[in-house]
Amino acid sequence: MALALELAKKGHPSPNPYVGAVIVKAGKIIATGYHEKAGMPHAEAIALARAGRKANGANLYVNLEPCSHIDKRTPPCVDAIISAGIKKVVFAMKDPNPKVNGGAVLRKAGIIVEHGDMQKEAQELNVAFAKHIKTGMPYITLKMAMSLDGKIATKNGESKWISGKESRSIVQQMRARNAAILVGVGTVLADNPHLACEIKGTAQPLRVIIDAELRAPLSANVFRDANAIVFCSKNAREGKKRQLAKKGVKVIGLESTEGKLDFMKIASHLGSMGINSVLVEGGGDTAASALFSKCVDKIAFFIAPKIIGGKMAQGPVGGEGIRTLTDVIELADMLCTQIGADLLITASPRYK
Repeated sequence: MALALELAKKGHPSPNPYVGAVIVKAGKIIATGYHEKAGMPHAEAIALARAGRKANGANLYVNLEPCSHIDKRTPPCVDAIISAGIKKVVFAMKDPNPKVNGGAVLRKAGIIVEHGDMQKEAQELNVAFAKHIKTGMPYITLKMAMSLDGKIATKNGESKWISGKESRSIVQQMRARNAAILVGVGTVLADNPHLACEIKGTAQPLRVIIDAELRAPLSANVFRDANAIVFCSKNAREGKKRQLAKKGVKVIGLESTEGKLDFMKIASHLGSMGINSVLVEGGGDTAASALFSKCVDKIAFFIAPKIIGGKMAQGPVGGEGIRTLTDVIELADMLCTQIGADLLITASPRYK
């Protein structure tokens, strides 16, 4: 099962789940497979095809319950498992999709079925898939890089690079695991980021920009191709909307309040598009909007051993802030890891 989980991580299947499969016979691994991307064969189908006739009487280990529904681009895996003569199937976690009852189908066909082995690890791997299936909302991670005194930029707005190269490498892995990267217009104007994943062979995440008044220039790096979407106010300039549309950028107009957009509505819209995971990368006002809309599922704060200082230097979470400590957002499951010279703190917000 551990091998199945490692194989699953090789794929980039969003909005589908990460799945790896291992076929074992007489104590030896005879075939493996993983789901590479949506629309391509599932892990079980690949492993079974590689095993061929040797699959008859073998055991199949897979981190997610085999699919049994037909309203998708690939055939049900349970049919292939039954036809191959698999004797026993072990899966780590049940599929959160209510349409899937693969375990029951396999048992009815006389196959031994067990589940629960490495269930926690399997659930962590597919947490975004599970949330999207159950709620229609994307799993949202808020990532920030800051100095030890809690600054994300100098008083002049300079922010490259606060964190070290090891931390930046981890961020690239995070981008590879998310279907979209989201920033506010302030980050676009200050840093002109590319928001690209530099890991070879990885599908580029959708670039999402919150820009109520459409202030970002058409020449911005985030608009270099059509793999971008902008959320703006319905009252934003129609001419700018048309210019962005001509570049292939999708523009979504939403109701705004005092020039600000509702982050919950943005997240909901992304979920309706099939985006099941979003990495929020800044800046401070965008972070505050995401946190206080109660949309963030996980935070990842990289803390560099540097002091920036100054009242004018930006902090990681902007906005108006809370009035009393009874209104704080408490964090749970906190983990601190050293990444090069930096510290990475991850935790899950616990909203009241």
